Amino acid sequence: MWINRIRYVSTARAPIMIEAIVLAGGFGTRLREAVSDVPKPMAPINGRPFLAYLLENLAKNGIQKVILAVGYKYEKIIEYFGNSFNEMSLVYSIEAFPLGTGGAVKRALELTTQDHVYVLNGDTFFEFDIRSLETHWSSVKSSVIVGAQVEDTSRYGNILVDSNSKKIYGFAEKGESGPGLINAGCYLISVEEFKNSNFQDNFSIEFDYFPQAIKMYDIYCIETSKYFIDIGTPTSYKEFIDFSKLIHD
Repeated sequence: MWINRIRYVSTARAPIMIEAIVLAGGFGTRLREAVSDVPKPMAPINGRPFLAYLLENLAKNGIQKVILAVGYKYEKIIEYFGNSFNEMSLVYSIEAFPLGTGGAVKRALELTTQDHVYVLNGDTFFEFDIRSLETHWSSVKSSVIVGAQVEDTSRYGNILVDSNSKKIYGFAEKGESGPGLINAGCYLISVEEFKNSNFQDNFSIEFDYFPQAIKMYDIYCIETSKYFIDIGTPTSYKEFIDFSKLIHD
């Protein structure tokens, strides 16, 4: 019978793997008193490295694969985490010398398989809802900087956002004090757009890539009102130690 010659092919799409790059090569120079022999993301927090809290949060949000962009004393990270964490697969993009945040992302993109990827700073923690970001990507396929409202922007600089379209049109320099909207250290980026940038190996995603990208593409800001902290100073490091006790009590 002819039916035996028909080859049936399923039209169901394979599930999309949600990937993230974590920039985990920091030296932690401002935390030398507390973190002297490990990369900054491995700073001890109540018996666990800070990076464990960050990865735990990513797993909770549905990330399935994390590329850890590592450099300084990267062996400590690989030894602790290995190839998986909370059912997420972990792979490593190792820098022989510092590449800057942009260069680290560019190198790590060689290990991605999707058309978009999340990028996070390895010394920043905040709670975010990945569903809104995935919905944004599905509808407009445009990159996003996640913004956070803080009481003092002097350490970060402001993001300048059109109040109607939510498109980013500029960035203010660090140093201006007072409340405002800052870069929370989390990005949803178009892999194609980033790979098409004309930067060489060593560059900054914050100060080189995005100021150029907003002139060429629509880059949006999605604001989060959830908990946000950068452990880059002894004061904020201590604050997260206190916060971590609350989330695990």
